[in-house]
Amino acid sequence: MDTIYVVLAIGFVFLLTDPVNSHCLPACTCRNDSFGRSLLCMATALRRIPENIPQDFRKIRIEKCHLTELPRGSFSTISALEYLWLNFNNITVMNIRSLEGLKNLTELRLQGNNLRSVPWTAFQDTSVLKILDLKHNRLDVLPEYALRHLPGLTYLDLSFNQLTVISKDVFLNWPLYHTAQQQGGKQERLANVVLALHDNPWICDCRLKGFVQFIRSVTPPIILMNSYLTCSGPKFRAGKFFHEVELNSCMKPEATAPNTNLTLPLGVNISLTCLAKARPDPAVWWTYGLKIVRGFNETRTRINEDTIKSELTIPSLSLLDRGTYTCIATNFIGNSNVTIFVNVTAPNTSFALSPLYPLSSSSVEENIYIDIRIAKQTVYGITLEWYAATENPAESWYTIHFGKYDNARKETIYIGPGINSYSVTDLLPATKYEVCITLKNQPPRRGQCVVFVTGSDISELEQREKLIHIVVIVCAMVLAVPAGMYACTTETKFSCFERCSEICKRRRLAEKTLKSSERQGTFDSLQAASDEGLCRDSSDDKRRRRRSEDKTQKARAEQRNNAELY
Repeated sequence: MDTIYVVLAIGFVFLLTDPVNSHCLPACTCRNDSFGRSLLCMATALRRIPENIPQDFRKIRIEKCHLTELPRGSFSTISALEYLWLNFNNITVMNIRSLEGLKNLTELRLQGNNLRSVPWTAFQDTSVLKILDLKHNRLDVLPEYALRHLPGLTYLDLSFNQLTVISKDVFLNWPLYHTAQQQGGKQERLANVVLALHDNPWICDCRLKGFVQFIRSVTPPIILMNSYLTCSGPKFRAGKFFHEVELNSCMKPEATAPNTNLTLPLGVNISLTCLAKARPDPAVWWTYGLKIVRGFNETRTRINEDTIKSELTIPSLSLLDRGTYTCIATNFIGNSNVTIFVNVTAPNTSFALSPLYPLSSSSVEENIYIDIRIAKQTVYGITLEWYAATENPAESWYTIHFGKYDNARKETIYIGPGINSYSVTDLLPATKYEVCITLKNQPPRRGQCVVFVTGSDISELEQREKLIHIVVIVCAMVLAVPAGMYACTTETKFSCFERCSEICKRRRLAEKTLKSSERQGTFDSLQAASDEGLCRDSSDDKRRRRRSEDKTQKARAEQRNNAELY
């Protein structure tokens, strides 16, 4: 019997001293070790942070699980927590308050996750944090004040991320540089800080100049884990060490062209050349009129460290290719552009065609009526639609004259056959514009233009894009929108009533197939309503004229009857 009691006593003591506690989270291990009470969850099916973690843990290690985010207050009830390891999960989102309540946290490891960014203000609650491990993530930006709330770090690992450009101010704003204050004539000695920045795809251009200088001048208490940082781009610097490159200051783009005025015969292949000098390398594109050129082939070659040559190839030059081409170069400092005018020599002649318009049209086409309207209004632009009563609409091409109302010289855009719409974007606020549609080379005539003014409140325009109402005055269309944009056709004539009435009849037939619910809030429904009003106005006017004519005829008949009596 005594032997049994001894065995039971030994077993009881063993249970009390066993580091593994049987009461723990499913598939996890809880134990007491040199760190204190710890929670270990390795390769489990956890998909989120458990809510019932005991409050006395000092170390939590959840690795190789299926965590995807750190929500707000993930460990706020575990105020004693000092070590938090969440390596090799699939964490992509970190809430700005995810570290709330962890005032004793000294070590945070997030290695091998998918973080693209970190809410650096989340470290306001972890002022005693000493170790921050973020290697093998996807961080591509380090804000200027990222380290503001990390004054006590002794180890910061940002290696194996996607950092390309970083400012030296990130480290100059680090409180570590402001804690070395004079105390009694002696400078306070700071603990060494290990900084790991290697294996990032650094782009060694002017934007990295300050950071490269900082790396070269690093001295204790900052110690680089790997001081041989290398460039990944641009190509001519790839593979070079930071101490081997000399970087210049950044520079605003400067676009130039060897030849800005070209006159060439029909059918030849031409290349427009633009030289863009800038630091860092600029983005370069071409526009023709107000549109980005997408149909032609554009190639780029590097002339030197700061200059890129862009060539726009136009195959088989045609009449529709004539006009002004603009090469635009831009980087984060600013932009620049240069224009190149292309003219075409007429076949079997030695003279150049008119620089402003294509071939002249016949006198029959000069009186062609063009119905133009604003078919759609967006936040930053409009879409025009037009119809011309030509004999061969599929073979007719047009010229759009667009620009500010008070600018005599308008931008000209040539529209090929089969197209009857055009979109204008990037309009300026509180600006009066005029746009005209003409057939072939004709100059704008009365009734072929639309004048509109953009609103002055962009924010309101962004929030409320729908039109409110349209008021029709004769054949002029007045458009009212929340931020003050309106449009009207200019110089309309009373003779257009007949044409407008015909248009109204056609649109009334189309309207009958639409549901009223589908018409609310759209330009087409409002436009249809306006046409109805226009038709009513036209019909009322016709009735008034008929009544007036009837009265006149009746009066003349009475005069004739009176004359016969006498």
